[in-house]
Amino acid sequence: MTGLTTGLAAVLVWLLYWFLGYKRHRQIIEAQERLTREREEILNYNSGGKSAKVFTGKEMKKATNNFSKDRLLGAGGYGEVFKGILEDGTIIAVKCAKLGNTKGTDQVLNEVRILCQVNHRCLVRLLGCCVELQQPLMVYEYISNGNLFEHLHSLHPGMRSLLAWHRRLNVAHQTAEGLAYLHSSAVPPIYHRDVKSSNILLDEKLNAKVADFGLSRLAETDLSHISTCAQGTLGYLDPEYYRNYQLTDKSDVYSFGVVLLELLTSQKAIDFTRGTDNVNLVVYVQRKMDEEMLMQTIDPMLMEGANKVELETIKALAFLALSCLEEKRQNRPSMKEIAEEIEYIMSIKSSEDIEKKV
Repeated sequence: MTGLTTGLAAVLVWLLYWFLGYKRHRQIIEAQERLTREREEILNYNSGGKSAKVFTGKEMKKATNNFSKDRLLGAGGYGEVFKGILEDGTIIAVKCAKLGNTKGTDQVLNEVRILCQVNHRCLVRLLGCCVELQQPLMVYEYISNGNLFEHLHSLHPGMRSLLAWHRRLNVAHQTAEGLAYLHSSAVPPIYHRDVKSSNILLDEKLNAKVADFGLSRLAETDLSHISTCAQGTLGYLDPEYYRNYQLTDKSDVYSFGVVLLELLTSQKAIDFTRGTDNVNLVVYVQRKMDEEMLMQTIDPMLMEGANKVELETIKALAFLALSCLEEKRQNRPSMKEIAEEIEYIMSIKSSEDIEKKV
């Protein structure tokens, strides 16, 4: 009798543990389903009727070989980016927020919502997202040739030598066109808020595509600016935005001006090896400009063997860069004006190339 009682007690304890375990399992599933619904609502909110293709967690795990470290393309404050291959053979890049990083999660969801509303050859193309795993995933086209920062600052052997002057002009023009589209053609306008060389991707033909919209904001069409905490990257951040917390399209213009200086000098936006007074690239170039030694800042690779027309186009782009970096935002050109000016500079270079052939 005692053995039977002991056996029943053991069964009851086991059933209690099973019930509690099952209840906990159901709670986790329900919480995950609730979180998935909330994420879908965030993605669909104010999306103008457009929504991203939703991939399953199973598809994403298979595409990335269960997020294998040998598929890791890069990592940042937001999380990680993995290379993946879909069942139809499409190569993709999968962006994943860090586990437990609410800010990173919000940035991924924001990026998906922003990219659902845009379509331009100079912007990275969104393929879809996955919201059913612990952290949301963003799925976009795979750009094979790294980013502009890597090319300019020779993080891989031979990369910088690929960027001859005509290619740098092309990268500048395509980036300007992408940003001009966001400011002037998207409805409502979109401010990128983190324009920098590492967010400009290059494809196999070195065509530029603006990427990383995690910090981007949709503008209110009836307001001149958005009041928000200053966010961005040191060295690229518009000083007026930093001081006043007023985000406008001219904040992106300032950041783009820094990218133009990088294209011209092949130097980093912030570099402590330049000396205390010249750590900031903008300050360094502006000082040289005041000393009438602007051309001394230009990448020697561009200067070597450059003819008169090429030197004039280099100088023209340098002056355009400095106009983007004006202290007061009202004195800066719009991205549309910048794109048109670069196109004009390119036409001078093209005319000279045609004359050479003739």
